[in-house]
Amino acid sequence: MSKGNRKGMLEQLQLTEVGPARQLEWTLAPRLNLITGDNGLGKTFLLECAWWALTGTWARKYQAFPYPDTAKHTSSIAFRLSKDSSPGKSFTAVYDWEQQDWKLTTKRNVLPGLVIFAQADGSFAIWDVAKYHLTSEKRRLEGSNEGLLRLSRSEVFDGLSEEQGNRKKVLCNGLIDDWVKWQYTSDTSPFHTFTAALKTLSPHLSEEPLIPGQPTRLSWDDVREIPTLTFPYGDVPILLCSAGIQRIVALAYILVWAWNEHITTSRLLRRNPERSIVLMIDEMEAHLHPFWQRAIVPALMEIVQALADQVQTQLLIATHSPLVLASVESLFDETKDHLFHLYLENGEVHLEHEPFVKRGRVDLWLMSDTFGLKQPRSQSAEEAIEEAKHLQQAKDPLKEDVQTVHDKLIKVLAQDDEFWPRWLYFAEQRGIRV
Repeated sequence: MSKGNRKGMLEQLQLTEVGPARQLEWTLAPRLNLITGDNGLGKTFLLECAWWALTGTWARKYQAFPYPDTAKHTSSIAFRLSKDSSPGKSFTAVYDWEQQDWKLTTKRNVLPGLVIFAQADGSFAIWDVAKYHLTSEKRRLEGSNEGLLRLSRSEVFDGLSEEQGNRKKVLCNGLIDDWVKWQYTSDTSPFHTFTAALKTLSPHLSEEPLIPGQPTRLSWDDVREIPTLTFPYGDVPILLCSAGIQRIVALAYILVWAWNEHITTSRLLRRNPERSIVLMIDEMEAHLHPFWQRAIVPALMEIVQALADQVQTQLLIATHSPLVLASVESLFDETKDHLFHLYLENGEVHLEHEPFVKRGRVDLWLMSDTFGLKQPRSQSAEEAIEEAKHLQQAKDPLKEDVQTVHDKLIKVLAQDDEFWPRWLYFAEQRGIRV
């Protein structure tokens, strides 16, 4: 087989009269796209619309709806997809109020390769162009799409099947069965890739790498062999590991499984496998310890790149974590990576492409425009310091007011806090015993 095509990466998304803003335009970078912003401003919504633009499906069973006061034919989702090395192709969909669905104004003739969406609740959506080609035109008109697979968190571990007449159709064996099968099979390729992915994703690579142990039975009423991970204190079944470890392992599994499925299906169809992967992750830091947050994105970029030679990867990641942003300082390239910030101004949501500035320290990320904290401290400490600064700027502050604020600062600040020297000098000048 030849090397396949690079195509179907998302270049631009424009939303009109739909979502958190009346008008929103998002021009994406070809490699890494980081989205930040307060809760409720539309980070997840942006990812879901990006998924729809790429696949023509919704990652969840709920679609985006236009504003209820919008006039007919004015709500739209416009997007541009790359096509090999040619200029991108633009498409527009308008909302059909009678059909209650989004309809493209021109036929889509650009498709992505493999698209994976890791959602915040532990579920996944996977769209594979090879499996999409298994769907007949008639079935597509009826709403069927073999390219789409939705897996709940439990289905990622236990698998998913459906009944078709007298036949059981297995859509995914699940992490538990596949892990054990890969570990015991003579074909070591998937297990080798999976093991390497776990090692790369380990937050303490030299001290505590994620290493598969020997599968074990957990109970009398579950006949399955359950995979384990080896820790310094012994082997732990994956079902008993922490939520953070389970999320990392599930992500590694889905990446390896989905890519292998794409290769296998392409081979069955006598098609060349694609060389493009779009990976979307909502709330990258969910359940993860700070050690993991500061290592996860570079590790993911390395893993996806290692899946296949010359694969083109586009990542769309929503995060609230300054550690996630700090983690990419050494590899961020403005020519192929972008940082975006959603913010609220005068009652309207805006999306801004921010210049990426290396800040070195996590507390400086917290106080940047991206996160907007005035102090890298607790809320009560921030309020006390702001009150103290207000007194320092006052023309003739009352001694009792200075004493009140001083008592507050004692309660909320550490003894070696850098604010103390400024304040103590000020307080002593106002007669406060410090």
